[in-house]
Amino acid sequence: MATYFDVHPVDPQPRSIAQVVRLMEDGGVVAYPTDSGYALGCRMGNLDGLSRMRQIRGLDDKHHFTLLCKDFSQLGQLVHIPNSVFRAVKAATPGCYTFILPATSEVPRRLLHPKKRSVGVRIPDHRVAQALLAEVGEPIVTTTLMLPGDTEPMTDGWEVKERLDHQVDAVVDSGDAGREPTTVVDFSSGTPEVVRRGAGDPAPFE
Repeated sequence: MATYFDVHPVDPQPRSIAQVVRLMEDGGVVAYPTDSGYALGCRMGNLDGLSRMRQIRGLDDKHHFTLLCKDFSQLGQLVHIPNSVFRAVKAATPGCYTFILPATSEVPRRLLHPKKRSVGVRIPDHRVAQALLAEVGEPIVTTTLMLPGDTEPMTDGWEVKERLDHQVDAVVDSGDAGREPTTVVDFSSGTPEVVRRGAGDPAPFE
């Protein structure tokens, strides 16, 4: 059964956040709220966690996970950001955007697009997600929590607990998950291409 954590949306309890991260460090997969709905997450080196997240979402091994970052400095260690796109990406973070950019050598090969050598990165504008990132001390491998057959990401912690009780190790509920997935902007070719419209305004990248 998943451990259920009821945390404050503005001041997440440090003890609860530390317990969630401890589960992640022990190889766990957690469901947690972000500014664009619930997400699944695990640590970067957790191969079993990646497999479990694919299984929960019904994804094949071609699916590309996103790296959730605490801040722009951490994001900059994972991807190459050309000067021509730096300002646009910086202005949109933190927020409901995922940016696909050429990856640096810091990113494990299994997380890269096999041809483009790119990876998706984002910085959430959500206190609980930020608290988890601060405690774990590294980017979190993540994917939107949208189950097979669903058309929208899950947004209610109790529903996540009921539906995934035996598939995840923890459910973090702060009662304030966003309602739409991120807007995805692909910069891997050097020019922006909006590949998914979501919560973030796509206009600056069109």
